[in-house]
Amino acid sequence: MASRTSTRSRGNGEKYSVLLPTYNERENLPLIVWLLVKYFGESGYDYEIIVIDDGSPDGTLEVAEQLQKIYGEDKILLRPRAKKLGLGTAYIHGMKHATGSFIFIMDADLSHHPKFIPEFIEKQKEGDYDLVSGTRYQGDGGVYGWDLRRKLISRGANFVTQVLLRPGASDLTGSFRLYKRKVLEGLIERCVSKGYVFQMEMIIRARQLDYSIGEVPISFVDRVYGESKLGGNEIVSFLKGLLTLFATT
Repeated sequence: MASRTSTRSRGNGEKYSVLLPTYNERENLPLIVWLLVKYFGESGYDYEIIVIDDGSPDGTLEVAEQLQKIYGEDKILLRPRAKKLGLGTAYIHGMKHATGSFIFIMDADLSHHPKFIPEFIEKQKEGDYDLVSGTRYQGDGGVYGWDLRRKLISRGANFVTQVLLRPGASDLTGSFRLYKRKVLEGLIERCVSKGYVFQMEMIIRARQLDYSIGEVPISFVDRVYGESKLGGNEIVSFLKGLLTLFATT
């Protein structure tokens, strides 16, 4: 019992809200939730998981309702919307219901492994960072399961962004991050991008506002179930968004 007490004391009273926007993640959601519960439980930090489903036709919401019965309404909060309305508005919607002073954003498709969550939290405490971003391009970070095309798109997007905007962070298009709640609220209010470029703009705006950014190397694994949502339209939107940021920042 003594070891459990020491583990539980690590949280120092802070609570972490995980925002999980979902669309057609019926197969992935049970495992990502189980892993989140496992790693938060083992590390002793207080948490809640907020599932923001955008009208998935595959029954994702019904699966989420079953998970809520298993883990409890205090740990799994369901805040669905009628249809796909964009990632930025999903975060805004989720934050309205979040009770944590820190907020994780991550993908629900198992590409972001919850085992890194304790490292994010320790990194944030280490430097009292305003945000901590997962990076695939530093230290032990990496990408697994992508074909050459996807790797080139990601690397190219990051390289061009580094050259044009010099953001001071190594992975601009990743979406596994930990924010102080007030910082995330302020950044989202200022961001105008949607889709693939949204995460990049969040980092650029953070640098503009002199927010401190820490990085944690992560392994990114391509989705196990379902299809990737990155297509030609997203790439075109990214390039347009990048040029807009270059012209306005």
